[in-house]
Amino acid sequence: MADLLQPATIRAAATLRLVDHIEAGSTTAADLADRTDTHPDLLDMLLRHLVHLGLLRRDDAGSYEVTEKGAPLRDSDPAGVRRHLSMDGLFGRTDLAMVNLLHTVRTGEPAHASLFGRGYWETVNEDPQFAEALSEESPKELGWDAELVRDGYDWSNVGSVVDLGGHNGTLLMELVRSHPHLRGSVLDLKNVAELAARRFEENGLADRCTAVVGSFFDPIAPGADVYLLSAILADWDDEKAVAILRRVAEAAGADGRILVADVNIPVADPGAESAAMELYLRVVMPKPVRTVEEIKALGAAAGLTVSWEGPVTPVRTLLEFRNA
Repeated sequence: MADLLQPATIRAAATLRLVDHIEAGSTTAADLADRTDTHPDLLDMLLRHLVHLGLLRRDDAGSYEVTEKGAPLRDSDPAGVRRHLSMDGLFGRTDLAMVNLLHTVRTGEPAHASLFGRGYWETVNEDPQFAEALSEESPKELGWDAELVRDGYDWSNVGSVVDLGGHNGTLLMELVRSHPHLRGSVLDLKNVAELAARRFEENGLADRCTAVVGSFFDPIAPGADVYLLSAILADWDDEKAVAILRRVAEAAGADGRILVADVNIPVADPGAESAAMELYLRVVMPKPVRTVEEIKALGAAAGLTVSWEGPVTPVRTLLEFRNA
């Protein structure tokens, strides 16, 4: 049950795109090593273990072919298994943090930084190698009940909004499409800010949506009517969440509003079956579960007062704050 070799072998195959290379005609260990820039003898060991696992077949001449069991590792497979398992990808890198689950259990901190030296978001948003993966794998539709942000708040008297940590711009585009008077910007780290800018242009929204490279831990430009934090605070512990809110409060000033639409991932059954999901979340997120009252307390610690309380779904809260 504790064997790490099998998942490591399959994830290595996914990362190296071995199935695609084999089906493209590179069927020997030597050819595949040349295509993947790996050591032929070690790659052949990996390939032979994939044969043992039933994902590949090997003939007497040493040529490999893909089995039905290995076919989902094609890059074109609609389920996206290869991209999810790739250790160069967004999800695969998150999964690798599971190896150091002990760090999370001992310290209460996400394990990603303990393995890679930086937090998950810093890594994928600043390292150029993840730019393509972010473009391919980032959600293009609203999720986690983000419709609540679009439909559950009165945007009629808002002229401008800054979506802080707004990722690839999906939520901002939904907002300006649903509320034609609205203009906005995304502020995020390099890779996703540049992706958001491209998407605004491609969708004909560049005249109403802009993207700014920056961090919400640094000073934020003032002047917007609403500063939006959607699914942000759950990625940070209480101390850093308050630091974020204080930066936003500085930008909002006396007249601006701060709309917090945080995710709250409830544990329906605190028994054995839910433990796996709980552990997974804690390895990547410091605070995946915060109640409305806890978010209010974070706002108070940042010098903010609740000016409006919106509807709540099972996984999303909606609170408006102003400077006290």
